[in-house]
Amino acid sequence: MFKTIYYYIDKFNKDEIDKLDKSINIIYRNYSKRFDTREILKLVNFCKKQRKKVFISNNLKLALKFNFDGVYIPSFNKTLNYKNISKKNFEIIGSAHNIKEILNKEKQGCTKIFLCPIFKTNKHKNFLGVTRFNLIKLVTKRDVISLGGINEKNVKRLKICSVKGLAGISWIKKNGPSINTGPF
Repeated sequence: MFKTIYYYIDKFNKDEIDKLDKSINIIYRNYSKRFDTREILKLVNFCKKQRKKVFISNNLKLALKFNFDGVYIPSFNKTLNYKNISKKNFEIIGSAHNIKEILNKEKQGCTKIFLCPIFKTNKHKNFLGVTRFNLIKLVTKRDVISLGGINEKNVKRLKICSVKGLAGISWIKKNGPSINTGPF
């Protein structure tokens, strides 16, 4: 089993989150609509009661205001004003597609870097593959999380990537409460 698993959501759905294994962390990533503060409060409170870590994407102000466990910085965000956050137990995580973006995530203070896409996805026809993923991963000492195109057919290939975890949407959603990935 992976040490850390992240699941992306774009709206608060109590039933969907409740069905997930307790160890799966939530990343609230909503780029299509304005933030609803009531929805955000419900999400954070529900996740805290469930003892799930919850992160918000690309909005440090809301992350701090609503007591999220941290902020997720997408690869397109190049801003460097994240590193000096003084809130205790607040984590900065982010995604990257290449070496340049990994170095930027380090400058932003990310403790975990989501390297993606490792496998082919509908959204990305270009993907890293296991060999390139492992070569790119060597440039950082931060924990690397695999993201993109992970499914029941290729999840076992992540063993040779020695990642600290995985992140996704469709495969986690499809497999429900727990992800049976075999011994890791």
